[in-house]
Amino acid sequence: MTARLSGAVAVITGGSSGIGAETARRFVREGAKVVLADIHADAGAKVAAELGDETRFVRTDVTSEADIEAAVHTAVTTFGRLDVMFNNAGIIGAVGPIGTLRLDDYEHTMAVTLRSVVFGMKHAANVMVPQRSGVILSTSSVAAVAGGLGAHTYSAAKAAIIGLTQSVAAELWPYGIRVNALLPGKISTPMTAALRGRAAESGDDDTPEVLIGERKGQARDIAAAAAFLASEDGRFITGESMRVDGGLTRAGTPSAFATGSYQSAHMIAGPQEQR
Repeated sequence: MTARLSGAVAVITGGSSGIGAETARRFVREGAKVVLADIHADAGAKVAAELGDETRFVRTDVTSEADIEAAVHTAVTTFGRLDVMFNNAGIIGAVGPIGTLRLDDYEHTMAVTLRSVVFGMKHAANVMVPQRSGVILSTSSVAAVAGGLGAHTYSAAKAAIIGLTQSVAAELWPYGIRVNALLPGKISTPMTAALRGRAAESGDDDTPEVLIGERKGQARDIAAAAAFLASEDGRFITGESMRVDGGLTRAGTPSAFATGSYQSAHMIAGPQEQR
């Protein structure tokens, strides 16, 4: 693997498990130094120990702006700069019919899933603008662009991340800073495993929408996309929302016009062409 991120310094929120931890592993393999910011101290410290001296863990409650600022400060004071901010932390949060939504559940879901992204962008920008370079990534979701793929408040928060990404990208591109969002589909992570009521490692999710051939969506698929966008390979991409969903929202249903009785090439005549 080429070291596309050699010398880069990244902060990853929600870095103790799932997409965040897998992205940290990918970034380190590609030469980056990483600060893992997560509220789960034991899991975060374990990932940091696994990845070695190029990684630090900072216990971070992403609903606290001060904690987010501290994570960014750790990157700058420990490694000297900040090149990539990956606002990845989020929760499924409030679920249920819209008529049953409770205010406290709504507020907490938005605080973790959206407000954390706003302040992650703020404090990353405060470091990146003076250095006139950087990449800000945020985890949105396919639930932001299609109904029925996520809970109501979660979907709203993830849709807001897309709009925020576009707006901040327009502000920051003159400073050489790229801002993009990732839209995972149905990916096997501890969070989605809890939703489905089984362990992430079981590998028995046969939901057809998450398959390309025989391969299920994994956290490493999102990590690969994040590494691309964070590297020079993604240097001409900003304000974008990249779907990484195995075709769920663009090609989720096999074409009826390439299977069954339509497998051989032929024409279907229009009414005026009937003979």
